Amino acid sequence: MLAESGITIVIDMAKSIPADGAIPIGEALDNAKMSKLHVTFWFLGGLGIMLDGFDFFIIGVANPLIKEDLGASSVETGLISTAAIVGAFVGATFLGPLGDKLGRQRIFRYDLVMFVIFSVACMFAWDVPSLIVARFLLGIAIGLDYPIAASFLAEILPKKNRGRWLVSAFSLQAVGMLLAAIVGVVILLALPYDTSWRWMLGFGIVPALIIILLRRKVPESPRWLAENGQEDQAVAVTTQLTGISTYVSKKDQKTPTRTPEGLKSLFQPALFKKGMRRRTIFTAVPWFLMDIATYGVGIFTPTLLAAFAIAGPNSSGIADDIAATEGTAALDVFLVLGFVAAIFLVEKLGRIRLQLGGFVFMSVGLLVLALASALPGGGGQHLILVFGGFAIFNFFMNAGPNATTYALPAEVFPSEIRAAGHGFAAGMAKLGAALGVFLFPILLDSIEQWMLLSGLAVVCLIGFVVTLVYQIEPAGKSLDEVSGRKAGALAAKVD
Repeated sequence: MLAESGITIVIDMAKSIPADGAIPIGEALDNAKMSKLHVTFWFLGGLGIMLDGFDFFIIGVANPLIKEDLGASSVETGLISTAAIVGAFVGATFLGPLGDKLGRQRIFRYDLVMFVIFSVACMFAWDVPSLIVARFLLGIAIGLDYPIAASFLAEILPKKNRGRWLVSAFSLQAVGMLLAAIVGVVILLALPYDTSWRWMLGFGIVPALIIILLRRKVPESPRWLAENGQEDQAVAVTTQLTGISTYVSKKDQKTPTRTPEGLKSLFQPALFKKGMRRRTIFTAVPWFLMDIATYGVGIFTPTLLAAFAIAGPNSSGIADDIAATEGTAALDVFLVLGFVAAIFLVEKLGRIRLQLGGFVFMSVGLLVLALASALPGGGGQHLILVFGGFAIFNFFMNAGPNATTYALPAEVFPSEIRAAGHGFAAGMAKLGAALGVFLFPILLDSIEQWMLLSGLAVVCLIGFVVTLVYQIEPAGKSLDEVSGRKAGALAAKVD
């Protein structure tokens, strides 16, 4: 018997032996109907992504206060903003493969314990260097959750619902961003001091502790259990999820190929073999390009609003910080709407159409902002263009690439390297995010605003081209079809 915080799973030793009417666990999981347990585990998986969204937004609110309180220079402010993103790159890329070795469940909980510890460290940072280090370590925890959560969800969700629910899980990032906006404004109003940034960065401890307790209910992935010789547990979890008699077939118990760890995990051979190379390019490169624009524009939206003369300079005081936060939060509503659209459209239109269309309209939104900046009088004289540009960018970003790039790596890689593949793609994405966050303020001071925004539009168009060339559409396919031997039939050969 396995008991996890109220969910009791009874293991019948005979279940591992095929019974009349029993079907393989992989087939059972792919063709199952969504159950309450599916929804529960989906929610608990997505809550980790919510914390990423919270941290993503709250640091933008906190930065002006940190600059005043700790006397941070512009370069140091950039390093503070980038530190967690670089940490996420390390966590996803270097530690993601641990999920393939140790299982999804164990890492699933412990990464958030790290989040709590280093959130406390951020609260009590005594100077800029200590804050940068704490933020970096916090980012490792965030990055590690990406491949583990995505791999687990992809392995338990039915093929009919997999794309929609994977996108839904990632949509909780937008919920986290809105939560951060609310928390930021409330703290600024209640505690209008330069030191209030400590409470902002520390607030993430509260939801993290709650999620840790709730995640005790999450069992191990049955596909991982089957591949690692734990057949009885695999059958038990599958039966609990599907409500039908199952057994572990030879196909289900494929001997896992262990992936390298540590520094070797960055460019592990398994991800660059002929059968995997196209998938690695297809999942990593568009996500990398998308995050350059997403994080650059996202974190510095208050700065852009100030440059457009819509809000006062967000570094000048508490009142201006509140105004910039409120303005950004209003625009972030379109992030939520974009995710809602993706949830309803991802199975109907497919991942590829959403990603291609999203990249195109992200470029359109950025070009509209560039136009507003270049016209006489600047953005302050063309508020409709500014609002429209941000709205288009935010909506189609989340209706397209920001949703699909998270889902695709969890689907196109085989189970034995799924966490590693997703970890590599997520790591490359965070590398792009760090690049965007670090370079954005430098370029904003060095070149015309319209030139910077136009450059980001070109980056999005490159993402469109890479997606078009290397596309693999998982919609309506089983995980075995899209990531196994039949995967080559789903798209033209590019290798």
